[in-house]
Amino acid sequence: MSPDDFDALDSILDGLRERHDEIPQWEFCEGFIAALVCCRRVILPSEYFPVLFGDGDNGGVATSSLFQDEAQFTQFMTLWTRRWNEVAQALGTPVESLDDERAYSPEVVDIRGAVACLSDEERAEMGDDPLPSFGQVWALGFMFAVENWPEEWAPPRDRDAAKWLDESLETIVALSEDDTGEPTVSMYREDGPPSVSEDRINLFGEGIWAVYDLAEIWRNIGPRVETVRKEAEPGRNDPCPCGSGKKYKKCHGA
Repeated sequence: MSPDDFDALDSILDGLRERHDEIPQWEFCEGFIAALVCCRRVILPSEYFPVLFGDGDNGGVATSSLFQDEAQFTQFMTLWTRRWNEVAQALGTPVESLDDERAYSPEVVDIRGAVACLSDEERAEMGDDPLPSFGQVWALGFMFAVENWPEEWAPPRDRDAAKWLDESLETIVALSEDDTGEPTVSMYREDGPPSVSEDRINLFGEGIWAVYDLAEIWRNIGPRVETVRKEAEPGRNDPCPCGSGKKYKKCHGA
């Protein structure tokens, strides 16, 4: 997707947020998509949009009624689907380095770096609300999906796979926390004031590899198989449950 496409998504979500406070930022949606793409079960839009865009009780929030008009809804769904497919293709393509142009590259913004580039007057207008760390909102979006479908992220029986799963999720959880390290570089602008620590940059890379690992784990294991319980049949000499008075072997067990 192009920068203009992401700008269009941001603009649509900003407009929705004016009418619905619970609408998340795109970076949160980006993490949410990544989690659903590598989830054990295929979760359909009709199931996940009410969770993402509301409290789950307003059903059909991802319909034209939420958007300005049908055209805006169509534009959003077109861009959403395009990005979903990009993420799915990237996570399904083996790569040796995150520098590979085919590698998954989350659409995240260094908010602290962006604000640091503003003038003193502009920063003063923003108030004192805490700013998210680099990659933090993406990780929160990912874990939001995990927490809403916990049964799809339950540890598998295989011990090695369960350990792999736990370590991968722990990496993303760590990324969802604040960057308290000494800022050494700006991820917003090359010549910008330092806003991200070296540890954070390394953790962000580890988080992307963790997503690859999670996708591979569930791809290898496959979807959960529901246990089918078969009711016990009566013995051949027991009365037939149909009520005929005959023995089972002379009736429905014949």
